[in-house]
Amino acid sequence: MADTLQQLLRERAEQDTVAVKHGDRSWTWRAHVADATRQAAALIGRADPERPMHVGTLLGNTPDMLTALAAAALGGYVLCGVNTTRRGDALARDIAKVDTQILITDAEHRPLLDGIDLAGVTVYDTGSDEWAQLLAGAPDLAPHKEVTADDTFMMIFTSGTSGDPKAVEVPHATVLFAGSALVQRYELDSTDTCYLSMPLFHSNAVYAGWSVALSAGAAMAPATFSASGFLPDIRRYGATYMNYVGKPLAYILATAEQPDDADNTLRVAFGNEAADRDIDVFSRRFGCTVWDGFGSTETAVIITRTEDCPAGSIGKGFPGVAIYHHETGEPCAVARFDDTGALINADEATGELVNTSGSGLFRGYYNDKSATDERMRGGVYWSGDLAYQDADGWIYLAGRTADWMRVDGENLTSGPIERILLRLPAINRVAVYPVPDELVGDQVMAAVVLRDGAELTPAEFAEFLAAQPDLSPKAWPRYLWIAADLPSTATNKILKRELVAMGTDPQGRTIWKRDGTAYAAHLG
Repeated sequence: MADTLQQLLRERAEQDTVAVKHGDRSWTWRAHVADATRQAAALIGRADPERPMHVGTLLGNTPDMLTALAAAALGGYVLCGVNTTRRGDALARDIAKVDTQILITDAEHRPLLDGIDLAGVTVYDTGSDEWAQLLAGAPDLAPHKEVTADDTFMMIFTSGTSGDPKAVEVPHATVLFAGSALVQRYELDSTDTCYLSMPLFHSNAVYAGWSVALSAGAAMAPATFSASGFLPDIRRYGATYMNYVGKPLAYILATAEQPDDADNTLRVAFGNEAADRDIDVFSRRFGCTVWDGFGSTETAVIITRTEDCPAGSIGKGFPGVAIYHHETGEPCAVARFDDTGALINADEATGELVNTSGSGLFRGYYNDKSATDERMRGGVYWSGDLAYQDADGWIYLAGRTADWMRVDGENLTSGPIERILLRLPAINRVAVYPVPDELVGDQVMAAVVLRDGAELTPAEFAEFLAAQPDLSPKAWPRYLWIAADLPSTATNKILKRELVAMGTDPQGRTIWKRDGTAYAAHLG
C-alpha cells in the first residue's frame, strides 16, 4: 500500500481506465500521469534551487488543476492552492505568504494578477505558447524530493470566515488517510466517477474529492458548481460520488423539483455543514445517500456520523476530542435537555471543540507561528468551533467562537437557533448572528433566503416561532432580513462578519423588527 501520493500516482501510471472526464473528452490514468510527469519535470527544471520549491495555482476546477495536483505529488514539491475569489492586495498577500516562486494560471484568471506586486514570482499561463514550449522541452523527471508521508504536499488556505485566511501545511499522509477511508467506507473503485465541483484549491475538494478518486482509481469530472447545472452534469458524466462543503445542497434544492430527478447515477454525496432537513430532502429527491460530517482544513478534530446519529448532531469524536470552556480550559458539563429537546444548561455545557491528545494531523500554519501557537494552547488543539455533547457522546455544533451572544443576561449561540429556523419550509438558507443591543449586550439577528417562489409574512414568522417548544423567547430574532442571497466564501460558507458589519440599519434593505411577539417591516 502506498505511503505517499507520489507512490500512489506512480502505481496509476500503468492504469488504462478513465481518469478524467471533461466536456466531451476523457483520458486514462496512464495519459493523465504522463501529463503530470511532464509538467513536474518542466517546473523543477525552471525553479530556483535556492528557494522553496513552492508552485502556486490560480486555476478553476479544470483538467489543468488536476494535472497541477498530480504533478506536485509526483515531483515531490509543494503545491499552493490560491483562492480564485481573492482580489488585489489580498491576492498578492496570499501568493507571497506561502513563498510562491512559480504561479500557474490560465486565460480566465490571468487578469486577476494585473497591477499587483508579484516580485520574485514567475507566472505561466496554461494557454500560452510559452507554456506549451516549456512542456515540450521537459526533461525526464528527476523528482525534487522522494517524499515521506509527513512531508508537505500542499498549502491550503482556510476559508477566512473569521479573519484573514491562514495557510495550512497539509502532509501527504493527511490526503491519503482521508481518501482511503472514504473509498473503503463507500466501496468505490475504478468503475466510479467522482464529481468534483467544490473548489480544488480548498481542503474539502482535496480530501473528500480528488484524494477519493486517486485512492479508488476512479474517474474525475471537474466542474464549476452550478445549482442548475448539477443534475445535467451528474447524468452527462455518469457520476456516482460527489463531495460538498457549506450550502450547495440548499442551493440545489432551491431549484424546481422535477418528477425524474431521481433518475441519475449518483450513489453517494459526502460533505459537511448541510442542514438535517437538506440531507433528508436531497437523499429522497435524487435517490442517493448523503453522509454529512464535521471537517476542517486543519484536520485536528475528527468527528464521524453513523447511521444512528440523532437529528442535529454531527456525530461522535475520535479519541481525544472533547469540549472545553474557552476561558477556564476545563471540560464542559454534559448537555441536558428538557422534554421539548431544548438545551437547558447552555452556559455550562457549551464550549470549544478541542483535541486533548494534541494536533492530530495538523502540522501548523505556514509562516504564522502566532496563529499556530494560538491553536495549540497548552498542548491542546483549540478549533474555534463551539459545541455541546450529550450523555451518550453525541456532539452538536453551536457555531464559531465569534457567534456567542449575550441576550438579556443569557448566553446564546447561533447553531441551535439556525437549526430551528430551518424547520420553516419557506426558508432555504439562514444565518444567525449578534448585533448590539440598544442598552447592553446583544440582540439576535437573522438573515434568511427564501425558497424560489416562497413567501413569508411577519405574522407567519411570529406564529412559527411561537410554535417551537424548544426555542427560548430570548432566542427569537429581534431583527430579520429576507435577503436575495447571503455573502459567502468560495466554499459556500456564509461570511457572518460581513452581515454583522451591515448592522441593523436597513440601508436599502427591508428588515423586520420585533416588538414583543409581533414583527413590523422597516424599509431603508
